[in-house]
Amino acid sequence: MFKAIDPRELTKNPFSLIGEQWMLITAGTPDKCNTMTASWGGVGVMWNVPCATCYIRPQRFTKGFVDESDCFTLCFFGEEYRKALGFCGSKSGRDVDKIKECGFTMAAAECGAPYMEQAELVLVCKKRYAQPMSPDFLTSGPEIDQKWYPNHDWHTMYIGEIVQVLVKD
Repeated sequence: MFKAIDPRELTKNPFSLIGEQWMLITAGTPDKCNTMTASWGGVGVMWNVPCATCYIRPQRFTKGFVDESDCFTLCFFGEEYRKALGFCGSKSGRDVDKIKECGFTMAAAECGAPYMEQAELVLVCKKRYAQPMSPDFLTSGPEIDQKWYPNHDWHTMYIGEIVQVLVKD
């Protein structure tokens, strides 16, 4: 079971959660959704509300679900799900039902956004801003563009207001 907490009550380190443990970005409905693993993102305050950012490349199947949805979720798991997160980051939902293959049980947040019942922490986000990145965005020099975007497939940045935080009881 999950309990809802105020986002300001989070005690986990976001650098560890996102960069080391990874997260699943999920959008759609519990019956028709897609998910992808991400290790880039952040949490903070924007427009005086708690927000999360995530970044999705244009070729990712999940991007269409996020673009078409008002809300999306960021799900964080225990280490026992590392293999499943690796699978969700290396396979496309166009080719395989990642939810079924990983044995995830889907649930719906109050806004209808899908999340996995196996998660330890769920950030439910209302999409507030989306902006495709471009080389002009990379003000620190061409080395970032050359290293991370050799195919010129710049991410779209999403800012979501965190409207609900669910933690395992």
